[in-house]
Amino acid sequence: MVKDLNGKIIAITRPIERSEAAVSIVESVGAKALVTPTLELKISRTDSLMDLCDLAPKLDWLIFTSPASVESIFRFCSEIKEKLNPRCKIAVIGPKTQEILNSKGLDVDMVPSDYTAEGLLESFAEYDIRGKKIGLPRTMVARKVLPDGLQDMGAHVFLADAYQSVVPQDKTSMECLINKIINEEIHAVTFTSPLTVKNLLQVAGDRKDRLIKILSDKKVLTAAIGPITGKTLEESGIEAIIPVKYTVKDMMAALFDVMSMND
Repeated sequence: MVKDLNGKIIAITRPIERSEAAVSIVESVGAKALVTPTLELKISRTDSLMDLCDLAPKLDWLIFTSPASVESIFRFCSEIKEKLNPRCKIAVIGPKTQEILNSKGLDVDMVPSDYTAEGLLESFAEYDIRGKKIGLPRTMVARKVLPDGLQDMGAHVFLADAYQSVVPQDKTSMECLINKIINEEIHAVTFTSPLTVKNLLQVAGDRKDRLIKILSDKKVLTAAIGPITGKTLEESGIEAIIPVKYTVKDMMAALFDVMSMND
């Protein structure tokens, strides 16, 4: 059982509009959540997104890899539910995206047990998708593992630029987080995507080495939502706490366990 973590400060680096659940979890054990987004999501109406909307009646599969991709397509293609081929199946990368789609009236046919692009590909291996048309709205800076893997299976993948993942324009909170880590004024920092890591290290500039040393020495604990984010940290010599199940709730639980044992 997790001991009361009263007085502990845990940084949450995910986009501010996605941080509410994490804050609640942190506060539920008596700790304080320091919301310091190192990533900003900007949904956008692009030509490729509108092309995907027009293609909806011919799609065999539609894949959503994040809540932002759902938000974007429903904002700029509000008729997507009516336009979709009735036989079109829906796949998502995790339960949060499934929850949002369900709230919008769309049923989900596939959620991998491993909430990663690799996990989705393993699930698709059970289907014959040769010649199938698959729509994939996402950010164009995402890894190519999923579209490349689907194409290798013989599918026709239609990528749509649905949103941008950028460094926040106002870097005040990021600067604050960097200083607090270096000065050991917080107890842990959590990362939910590779970009939340890369952006923080980028903004750290000439303080990057000091920041990495504090985290690699575990003077401030580091938690990652899954192995892809964990690998990004590992490339800088930082060993992260990674949960067995790749959700914010499980990441926090794994972090709390370590913090309780360290006290």
